[in-house]
Amino acid sequence: MSIFGFGKKKDAAPAPAPEPAAPAAEEPASWFGRLKSGLAKSSSKLTQGLGDLFTKRKLDDEALEELEDLLITADLGVAMAARVTKHLAKTRFGQDVTSDEIKATLAEEITRILTPVAKPLEIDSTRKPHVVLVVGVNGSGKTTTIGKMAKTYKDAGLNVTLAAGDTFRAAAVEQLKVWGERTHCPVIARETGADAAGLAYDAVEQSRARGDDLLFIDTAGRLQNKADLMAELAKLVRSIKKVDETAPHDVLLVLDATVGQNAHSQVEIFKDMVAVSGLVLTKLDGTARGGVLVALAEKFGLPVHAIGIGEKAEDLRPFEADAFAKSLVGME
Repeated sequence: MSIFGFGKKKDAAPAPAPEPAAPAAEEPASWFGRLKSGLAKSSSKLTQGLGDLFTKRKLDDEALEELEDLLITADLGVAMAARVTKHLAKTRFGQDVTSDEIKATLAEEITRILTPVAKPLEIDSTRKPHVVLVVGVNGSGKTTTIGKMAKTYKDAGLNVTLAAGDTFRAAAVEQLKVWGERTHCPVIARETGADAAGLAYDAVEQSRARGDDLLFIDTAGRLQNKADLMAELAKLVRSIKKVDETAPHDVLLVLDATVGQNAHSQVEIFKDMVAVSGLVLTKLDGTARGGVLVALAEKFGLPVHAIGIGEKAEDLRPFEADAFAKSLVGME
């Protein structure tokens, strides 16, 4: 089964056996270590701030106020900061506390918030194909994310097709073609400037005719022309529905982890444009402001399917709340 998870008919043939996994003793440590490294910008800010605030200091009103400010500046969000300080005020007020104790409390609270949204992308094998529309601003990593996910599902034995729906950027089309070659997945593309809605229509028809399990459709993300982009995406969705009125079956929003609080406006904008069903967070590789994911989870409650920490296909992994929380607060 794919690491991202997928559904199948009860009477369907068993999925092909997965490729042998790396040794259990090495893989988790390696991934956790890289995740910690990727979240270093966020965790170091918290760790240093907590160290400055709490070196056997009594938890008084001033300390709680400073802690709340620190959590907000770390992109964790106002609601999260208020809830953590309220919890500590109720349970530890007037007592000596250390930065490690605050970290443990933070990690526990972050895990509690993130656990409900840590959900794999479920591919329904009764749909031929299961259509996944991938949206996000240009530069967020949409095309690379599609390629990585395509490899995962292809390796799991599914028939996958890719559609280069960002027809205005020749580089995006070429990049998707490269991923198609790497993953041995067909790529449906048109000339630069072609009608994206028409391409999407053809892609669903061709993918259906082949009996594909999964179709990923890339899209444009030019937010400087918000009205035009909204109209283009709406037209694209209407075209897809002409072939399959239930599609797209998932709409993934890819977010660049380095943008911090700007991620909030991106989620708001794309939720208005299309029915976003889940998130993928990319570029957690050293300059990330990963705390924003906590605030996004609390505000929007959208499933977080995967996170990426590098350029290789195996660098996109399912989102795990506990590992993310511990990495974010700098816990070992």
